[in-house]
Amino acid sequence: MQNFIEVTGKTEEEAIASALRQLNLQRDEVSIEIVERARSGFLRIGASPAVVRVIYEVPDKPSEGGNIEEKTRSFLEGLLSRMGVDAKIDIRTKDDGGVMVELSGAGMGAIIGRRGETLDAIQHLTNYAVNRGTEERTHISIDAENYRSKREESLVRLAEKMAAKALKYRRSMALEPMNSYERHVIHTALQNYEGVTTCSTGVEPNRRVVISCEKTKPQE
Repeated sequence: MQNFIEVTGKTEEEAIASALRQLNLQRDEVSIEIVERARSGFLRIGASPAVVRVIYEVPDKPSEGGNIEEKTRSFLEGLLSRMGVDAKIDIRTKDDGGVMVELSGAGMGAIIGRRGETLDAIQHLTNYAVNRGTEERTHISIDAENYRSKREESLVRLAEKMAAKALKYRRSMALEPMNSYERHVIHTALQNYEGVTTCSTGVEPNRRVVISCEKTKPQE
Protein backbone atom coordinates (compact mmCIF):
# COMPACT_ATOMS: atom_id res chain seq x y z
CA MET A 1 0.00 0.00 0.00
CA GLN A 2 1.28 3.47 -0.90
CA ASN A 3 1.22 6.57 1.25
CA PHE A 4 2.71 10.03 0.81
CA ILE A 5 3.62 13.25 2.58
CA GLU A 6 3.95 16.78 1.16
CA VAL A 7 6.81 18.89 2.45
CA THR A 8 7.89 22.47 1.76
CA GLY A 9 11.41 23.90 1.60
CA LYS A 10 13.34 26.83 0.24
CA THR A 11 14.43 24.59 -2.62
CA GLU A 12 13.22 21.27 -4.02
CA GLU A 13 16.29 19.50 -2.66
CA GLU A 14 15.78 20.96 0.80
CA ALA A 15 12.13 19.83 0.83
CA ILE A 16 13.13 16.33 -0.32
CA ALA A 17 15.85 16.08 2.33
CA SER A 18 13.35 17.16 5.01
CA ALA A 19 10.84 14.49 3.91
CA LEU A 20 13.48 11.75 3.94
CA ARG A 21 14.50 12.69 7.47
CA GLN A 22 10.88 12.56 8.63
CA LEU A 23 10.34 9.16 7.02
CA ASN A 24 13.77 7.80 7.91
CA LEU A 25 14.08 6.52 4.35
CA GLN A 26 16.67 6.70 1.59
CA ARG A 27 16.18 8.49 -1.73
CA ASP A 28 15.98 5.24 -3.68
CA GLU A 29 13.17 3.98 -1.39
CA VAL A 30 10.69 6.68 -2.41
CA SER A 31 9.13 8.32 -5.46
CA ILE A 32 9.18 12.10 -5.69
CA GLU A 33 6.78 14.49 -7.41
CA ILE A 34 7.38 18.23 -7.61
CA VAL A 35 4.10 19.90 -6.69
CA GLU A 36 5.39 23.47 -6.86
CA ARG A 37 8.84 24.71 -7.76
CA ALA A 38 10.48 27.34 -5.56
CA ARG A 39 10.20 30.90 -6.84
CA SER A 40 12.57 33.61 -5.68
CA GLY A 41 10.52 36.56 -6.91
CA PHE A 42 11.82 40.06 -7.42
CA LEU A 43 13.34 41.50 -4.26
CA ARG A 44 11.63 38.58 -2.49
CA ILE A 45 8.23 39.87 -3.61
CA GLY A 46 6.16 36.98 -4.89
CA ALA A 47 8.64 34.41 -3.56
CA SER A 48 7.21 30.98 -2.65
CA PRO A 49 8.77 27.77 -1.29
CA ALA A 50 9.06 24.49 -3.13
CA VAL A 51 6.45 21.82 -2.42
CA VAL A 52 7.26 18.16 -3.04
CA ARG A 53 5.20 15.01 -2.63
CA VAL A 54 7.20 12.01 -1.43
CA ILE A 55 5.50 8.65 -2.03
CA TYR A 56 6.53 5.57 -0.04
CA GLU A 57 5.37 2.00 0.50
CA VAL A 58 3.58 0.95 3.70
CA PRO A 59 3.30 -2.80 4.47
CA ASP A 60 -0.29 -4.00 4.37
CA LYS A 61 -1.61 -4.77 7.82
CA PRO A 62 -3.09 -8.26 8.18
CA SER A 63 -6.83 -8.18 8.70
CA GLU A 64 -8.01 -8.77 12.26
CA GLY A 65 -10.04 -11.73 11.07
CA GLY A 66 -7.01 -13.32 9.43
CA ASN A 67 -4.90 -12.68 12.51
CA ILE A 68 -7.52 -14.28 14.77
CA GLU A 69 -7.69 -17.31 12.50
CA GLU A 70 -3.90 -17.71 12.57
CA LYS A 71 -3.80 -17.45 16.37
CA THR A 72 -6.68 -19.93 16.67
CA ARG A 73 -4.99 -22.47 14.42
CA SER A 74 -1.65 -22.08 16.19
CA PHE A 75 -3.18 -22.54 19.65
CA LEU A 76 -5.29 -25.56 18.65
CA GLU A 77 -2.40 -27.28 16.89
CA GLY A 78 -0.34 -27.00 20.06
CA LEU A 79 -3.18 -28.09 22.35
CA LEU A 80 -4.22 -31.07 20.23
CA SER A 81 -0.59 -32.15 19.87
CA ARG A 82 -0.25 -32.25 23.65
CA MET A 83 -3.47 -34.29 23.82
CA GLY A 84 -2.02 -36.76 21.32
CA VAL A 85 -4.78 -36.09 18.79
CA ASP A 86 -4.08 -35.66 15.07
CA ALA A 87 -7.03 -33.65 13.79
CA LYS A 88 -7.78 -31.69 10.64
CA ILE A 89 -8.57 -28.07 11.55
CA ASP A 90 -10.91 -26.12 9.26
CA ILE A 91 -11.43 -22.46 10.20
CA ARG A 92 -13.77 -19.90 8.67
CA THR A 93 -15.04 -16.45 9.60
CA LYS A 94 -18.79 -16.24 10.17
CA ASP A 95 -21.04 -13.46 8.90
CA ASP A 96 -21.34 -12.02 12.42
CA GLY A 97 -17.55 -11.68 12.69
CA GLY A 98 -17.08 -14.75 14.87
CA VAL A 99 -14.87 -17.70 14.00
CA MET A 100 -16.09 -21.25 13.37
CA VAL A 101 -13.69 -24.17 13.82
CA GLU A 102 -14.47 -27.67 12.56
CA LEU A 103 -12.31 -30.54 13.83
CA SER A 104 -12.27 -33.90 12.08
CA GLY A 105 -10.23 -37.08 12.08
CA ALA A 106 -9.65 -40.14 14.24
CA GLY A 107 -10.12 -39.92 17.98
CA MET A 108 -12.83 -37.28 17.93
CA GLY A 109 -14.62 -39.11 20.76
CA ALA A 110 -11.83 -38.02 23.11
CA ILE A 111 -12.12 -34.46 21.83
CA ILE A 112 -15.88 -34.36 22.39
CA GLY A 113 -15.96 -36.07 25.79
CA ARG A 114 -19.01 -36.95 27.84
CA ARG A 115 -21.94 -34.82 26.64
CA GLY A 116 -19.46 -32.50 24.92
CA GLU A 117 -17.70 -31.48 28.15
CA THR A 118 -14.18 -31.83 26.71
CA LEU A 119 -15.19 -29.94 23.56
CA ASP A 120 -16.63 -27.15 25.73
CA ALA A 121 -13.38 -26.97 27.70
CA ILE A 122 -11.32 -26.76 24.49
CA GLN A 123 -13.58 -24.00 23.21
CA HIS A 124 -13.28 -22.08 26.48
CA LEU A 125 -9.48 -22.37 26.53
CA THR A 126 -9.20 -21.31 22.89
CA ASN A 127 -11.39 -18.24 23.41
CA TYR A 128 -9.33 -17.24 26.45
CA ALA A 129 -5.96 -17.74 24.77
CA VAL A 130 -6.79 -16.10 21.45
CA ASN A 131 -8.67 -13.09 22.86
CA ARG A 132 -6.21 -12.36 25.66
CA GLY A 133 -4.76 -8.89 25.20
CA THR A 134 -7.05 -7.92 22.30
CA GLU A 135 -9.25 -4.83 22.38
CA GLU A 136 -12.30 -6.52 20.84
CA ARG A 137 -13.34 -10.04 21.75
CA THR A 138 -14.03 -12.48 18.92
CA HIS A 139 -16.24 -15.46 19.76
CA ILE A 140 -14.73 -18.75 18.60
CA SER A 141 -17.06 -21.73 18.18
CA ILE A 142 -15.48 -25.18 18.02
CA ASP A 143 -17.22 -28.32 16.77
CA ALA A 144 -16.02 -31.86 16.10
CA GLU A 145 -17.62 -34.17 13.54
CA ASN A 146 -20.77 -31.97 13.63
CA TYR A 147 -21.37 -32.95 17.26
CA ARG A 148 -22.96 -29.63 18.20
CA SER A 149 -25.46 -29.56 15.35
CA LYS A 150 -26.44 -33.19 16.04
CA ARG A 151 -26.71 -32.43 19.76
CA GLU A 152 -28.85 -29.38 19.04
CA GLU A 153 -31.23 -31.47 16.97
CA SER A 154 -31.58 -34.07 19.73
CA LEU A 155 -32.09 -31.34 22.36
CA VAL A 156 -34.83 -29.69 20.30
CA ARG A 157 -36.59 -33.04 19.93
CA LEU A 158 -36.22 -33.64 23.69
CA ALA A 159 -37.58 -30.16 24.47
CA GLU A 160 -40.65 -30.65 22.31
CA LYS A 161 -41.28 -34.14 23.71
CA MET A 162 -41.07 -32.94 27.33
CA ALA A 163 -43.22 -29.89 26.57
CA ALA A 164 -45.91 -32.18 25.18
CA LYS A 165 -45.72 -34.28 28.36
CA ALA A 166 -45.98 -31.16 30.56
CA LEU A 167 -49.17 -30.17 28.74
CA LYS A 168 -50.60 -33.69 28.77
CA TYR A 169 -50.05 -34.35 32.47
CA ARG A 170 -50.41 -30.70 33.54
CA ARG A 171 -47.23 -30.75 35.62
CA SER A 172 -43.67 -29.43 35.46
CA MET A 173 -40.99 -31.55 33.80
CA ALA A 174 -37.37 -31.22 35.00
CA LEU A 175 -34.69 -32.16 32.46
CA GLU A 176 -31.27 -33.64 33.20
CA PRO A 177 -28.48 -31.24 34.27
CA MET A 178 -27.06 -29.35 31.28
CA ASN A 179 -24.40 -26.76 30.60
CA SER A 180 -25.36 -23.17 29.74
CA TYR A 181 -25.14 -23.77 25.99
CA GLU A 182 -27.53 -26.74 26.10
CA ARG A 183 -29.95 -24.92 28.40
CA HIS A 184 -29.97 -22.05 25.94
CA VAL A 185 -30.93 -24.45 23.14
CA ILE A 186 -33.87 -25.74 25.21
CA HIS A 187 -35.09 -22.25 26.12
CA THR A 188 -34.84 -21.10 22.49
CA ALA A 189 -36.63 -24.20 21.15
CA LEU A 190 -39.63 -23.59 23.44
CA GLN A 191 -39.81 -19.81 23.49
CA ASN A 192 -42.74 -19.86 21.04
CA TYR A 193 -44.19 -23.20 22.15
CA GLU A 194 -47.76 -22.41 23.12
CA GLY A 195 -48.84 -23.28 26.63
CA VAL A 196 -45.46 -23.81 28.32
CA THR A 197 -42.75 -21.73 29.97
CA THR A 198 -39.16 -22.63 30.80
CA CYS A 199 -36.79 -21.65 33.57
CA SER A 200 -33.43 -22.84 34.90
CA THR A 201 -32.97 -24.00 38.46
CA GLY A 202 -30.12 -25.30 40.62
CA VAL A 203 -26.41 -24.49 40.68
CA GLU A 204 -23.61 -25.55 38.38
CA PRO A 205 -22.81 -28.25 37.42
CA ASN A 206 -26.31 -29.51 38.30
CA ARG A 207 -28.30 -26.63 36.85
CA ARG A 208 -31.24 -27.85 34.77
CA VAL A 209 -34.21 -26.61 32.74
CA VAL A 210 -37.74 -27.00 34.08
CA ILE A 211 -40.64 -26.96 31.63
CA SER A 212 -43.94 -25.87 33.15
CA CYS A 213 -47.49 -25.28 31.96
CA GLU A 214 -48.47 -21.67 31.68
CA LYS A 215 -51.00 -20.59 34.24
CA THR A 216 -54.29 -19.85 32.54
CA LYS A 217 -55.90 -16.54 33.36
CA PRO A 218 -59.37 -16.80 34.94
CA GLN A 219 -62.12 -15.69 32.64
CA GLU A 220 -63.69 -12.38 33.52
